[in-house]
Amino acid sequence: MLLGIDTGGTFTDFVLFDGRALRLHKRLSTPQAPEEAILGGIADLGLDPAQLTIIHGSTVATNAALEGKGVRTAFITNRGFGDMLSIGRQARRELYDLQPEPVAPPVPPDLCLETGGRIAADGTLLEALSADDLKHLREQLQQLKPEAVAINLLFSFIDARAEQAIEDIVPKDIFVSRSSAILPEYKEYERGITTWLNAWIGPRVEQYLQRLQHGLPQTPIAVMQSSGGTLAAAQAGRLAVHMLLSGPAGGLAGARYIGALAGHERLLTFDMGGTSTDVALIDGEPRLTSEGHIGPYPVAVPMVDMHTIGAGGGSIAWIDAGGLLQVGPESAGADPGPACYGRGGAHATVTDANLLLGRLRPDAFLGGEMPLDPDAAHAAVRQLAHQLKLSIEDTAEGIIRIADEHMGQALRVISIQRGMDPRAFTLMPFGGAGGLHVCALAEALGMDRALVPIQGGVLSAFGMLVARRSRELSHTIAAELEHIHAQTLEQEFQNLEQKALAALADEGIAAGQVSLERSLDLRYRGQAFSLNIPWQGLAHSGAAFHQTHEQRYGHRLQHAVELVNIRLRAHGPAPELHIPVLAKNAAPGAASDEARLHGISQPVSVLDRARLAAGQQIDGPALITETVATTLIADHWRCRVDDYGNLLLTRQHRRSG
Repeated sequence: MLLGIDTGGTFTDFVLFDGRALRLHKRLSTPQAPEEAILGGIADLGLDPAQLTIIHGSTVATNAALEGKGVRTAFITNRGFGDMLSIGRQARRELYDLQPEPVAPPVPPDLCLETGGRIAADGTLLEALSADDLKHLREQLQQLKPEAVAINLLFSFIDARAEQAIEDIVPKDIFVSRSSAILPEYKEYERGITTWLNAWIGPRVEQYLQRLQHGLPQTPIAVMQSSGGTLAAAQAGRLAVHMLLSGPAGGLAGARYIGALAGHERLLTFDMGGTSTDVALIDGEPRLTSEGHIGPYPVAVPMVDMHTIGAGGGSIAWIDAGGLLQVGPESAGADPGPACYGRGGAHATVTDANLLLGRLRPDAFLGGEMPLDPDAAHAAVRQLAHQLKLSIEDTAEGIIRIADEHMGQALRVISIQRGMDPRAFTLMPFGGAGGLHVCALAEALGMDRALVPIQGGVLSAFGMLVARRSRELSHTIAAELEHIHAQTLEQEFQNLEQKALAALADEGIAAGQVSLERSLDLRYRGQAFSLNIPWQGLAHSGAAFHQTHEQRYGHRLQHAVELVNIRLRAHGPAPELHIPVLAKNAAPGAASDEARLHGISQPVSVLDRARLAAGQQIDGPALITETVATTLIADHWRCRVDDYGNLLLTRQHRRSG
């Protein structure tokens, strides 16, 4: 049996596939010890761990990085470059602030160690790494007693021998991260930050995975990577930087699978959970980027290309110094959570506002297992309403509108600002709160189609089940495209393929089961940033770059095209997962209740999603409830249920005259 688990900031989601059907479960997260919620959820489901295979998306790496809870880490680089991570790109956070607050460097100066082993951009040796250098480094490490070491020598992606020699002298009980293994690419700052992040949070991730495996000693565990593929938990601890978008990547894997099932492969997605909302664009496959960030740090390993904002169901509403209503980014989290959870929360949140507007059913939350407290929500929103001199309902509606505007702007960033027209895509909401906001966001973007997927409230956990084992490898080869020999490039790709096949073979995947995708990072000569282009041969890849550049930026240049990096994506086979179809010719599900929604004069129908029939049509306004989510079908929207139970929404435009 396959069990997908997504640990979020508020809930831990479970999706079990037993070979025939899916079972869903949610449990409040335990942020201080995430494995406790996982073990508790398995017990809730009555499962035998010995019969499970677990695919897990974890926030441990993300939280450790964002909260600054990494371990004591030494940073080793070449002489004269010890302050590399402190100087960075010299970019100011606030351009016009002439007296910015000082920011602590990532690594304290006393933990920045300098040594020999420097080579030039063409591979020429400038300063050898001597035996005395290695002896001195060993003595410094013994004195400093770090828990982890990050090694980042200049141009080590050309020749890794000096970094390997340094790694060999580090005591075996210290976690080591080497840039030539983690990110063999140019840009010493981005490579250095990525290598340091891997070392800084690596022990925390490794210890967590060891605790989880100790609690489930007979259960195979795989972990979701930021790129949307999985790897064995035993290897994941050493590659912690690849887990920074672990959970959100699972959501996109699930969205791609359900979208293809429903015949919608061009998707604009938003994952609205309890703490944040992640938005992304899928055009056949989720897009990857090597220019992502986690907090203030650039992360140059491949990860799903998404934009994250602090707007979730638990986002706290507050009034600023000017007397204006604001929402987020601070969240009530899992403990105490929104006021309506009845766990001591006193702040008004988006979830409280949805409850007061009638969009959430107090007795149907989590299938009735977690009743909501309208009185507590009322008291929390009343405090804001009094300050704003508005009614409680108008204040709640204001909270929702502001949250919708934040999410709408995020969706514009990932689509319009990338040269994509959102009207050519289908909007797909997921996460526990996504279905409540889908119609308003579609209208804000001028979109007429939306798809509310089955298992949308736990889609990230579902995505773990359909993700493939994979590896993302890269290597810098800086040269003009017209001066590169095809045979040389072919050899470089084959070197990456051998590494990828060996890594997947260690997880039991034979070479014949692996699919390989090649791509190039290309740019015009003189540019600092590149575009990733699928490999189509040298000439065709160059032509595709010109076309992509024009689509993204509105113009193309006559300059020479430079190759920066080659990239390889290696996948194992897709898991066999069969989504059951709804019974044919079943009677349409009737309304189980009625609800009063603020702003709508007549009561609206409330329908149980589990009782809807294939082909059934529902005209808005209406509420569709399920165990893990609620969907609001707004006025002038029509819903049709497809064969798998997905909700296909279309906007019915008002007729003039």
